[in-house]
Amino acid sequence: MLAYVFWHWKRPGVSAEEYEARQCAFHGALADAPPDGFQQSTCHALAGAPWAAHGADAYEDRYLVTDSSALDALNAGAVSASRSAPHDAAAAAAAGGTAGLYTLQSGSMLGAARVAYCFSKPDGMRYAELFALLAPLTSASSSALWMRYMTLGPAPEFCLQTTEPVDVPAPIATHRLDLRSVFSGRGADRQRAR
Repeated sequence: MLAYVFWHWKRPGVSAEEYEARQCAFHGALADAPPDGFQQSTCHALAGAPWAAHGADAYEDRYLVTDSSALDALNAGAVSASRSAPHDAAAAAAAGGTAGLYTLQSGSMLGAARVAYCFSKPDGMRYAELFALLAPLTSASSSALWMRYMTLGPAPEFCLQTTEPVDVPAPIATHRLDLRSVFSGRGADRQRAR
C-alpha cells in the first residue's frame, strides 16, 4: 500500500466551511469515478505541522493507491473527466500545498484517525528495534504506521495514526497532531464530517 499525502491550506478570505465543502466535492467525485489503482481518500483538518502553512490551520489528504504505478493514473485522473471541475474549484481556494509518499508498515488506513504522531527513528536505533518497540501500538486495529517512501516529502520519516491518544514509548520523540475528519472515503460510509 502506498499513500500520496498532500498537505494544503486555504486562501485568506475563504471560509473553512466553503473550503471543506470544496474538498468534499472533489474527494466525492474521485470516489465516484476512481482512476485505476485508486482505493480511497481521506481529508483531515489539522494545525501545528511545521511543514504545512508554517504550523497554522491546514489540511491533510491521504490518497491510498495499490502501488507506485497507480500514481500516474491518480495524477491524470484527478484533473480529468467528472473530477476536473471539483478539483479546479478546490485548487482555486488553496493558498499552497506540499506532499509526500508513505508506505503502510502496519495496520490499515484509518478514515476515523483522530491523532497523528510524527517522528523520526531515534539515532542509533535499528528499524527492527523501532518496529518491535511500536508493535504493541501497531498491532491494534485502531492504528496505522506509515513510513516515508524514498525520503520523499517534508514531514518526519514516520507517522503513527490512531483513533485515540496513545503513549508512544521512549526514546521516540513525537510531534503530535490532532486531526478532525473532513472527508472519510470508506465506500458507502464516506461522508462529510459534521
